[in-house]
Amino acid sequence: QVQLVESGGGLVQAGDSLRLSCAASERTRSNYVMGWFRQAPGKEREIVAGMSRGGENIYYPDSVKGRFTISRDNARNTVHLQMNSLKPEDTAVYYCAASVFTGLPTLPRSYNYWGQGTQVTVSS
Repeated sequence: QVQLVESGGGLVQAGDSLRLSCAASERTRSNYVMGWFRQAPGKEREIVAGMSRGGENIYYPDSVKGRFTISRDNARNTVHLQMNSLKPEDTAVYYCAASVFTGLPTLPRSYNYWGQGTQVTVSS
């Protein structure tokens, strides 16, 4: 089973950018759907970006569309989440996840493997 380790979180001000990275223990392209999720205190975990196995399909919810970008570095088995124009409401623990399902699932229950999470805090 794939192991995932996130990095890149931190404390930033509104309007700043951050890039999160997810290092996978094995090749993800063609093997896994990759997703980035976040969970704020008292709220449910929600997807912020998803990429299909081959990378041809990408999903963003409206809340981050135009500000967040998911990408994959196949040579390094790493998936990134570039976050621009950050807002205080983006504050959450961010998780990288991998799914063995086909298509591009958007619900947490469809993802089989999870990283430990990295905190992102955006101050106003």
